[in-house]
Amino acid sequence: MNDRELVDQITSLVAEEQRLQEQDHHDQERLRELEVMLDQLWDLLRQRRGREEFGLNPDEAEARDPNVVKRYWQ
Repeated sequence: MNDRELVDQITSLVAEEQRLQEQDHHDQERLRELEVMLDQLWDLLRQRRGREEFGLNPDEAEARDPNVVKRYWQ
């Protein structure tokens, strides 16, 4: 997945998250799933950009385990 695809997917998931939050009774389980997926995608995008900045192949960046990224400070 390239940077543009990652940004597009992030944008789509953020829109879904916002729609759910606007509902009177949001689906808490889905919101948690979205949060983890967004953390993974943002992390992957940061990895890709960091690798590119230092002359490394961004395509070698890999999505981290959800248990790793959910512990990141926001």
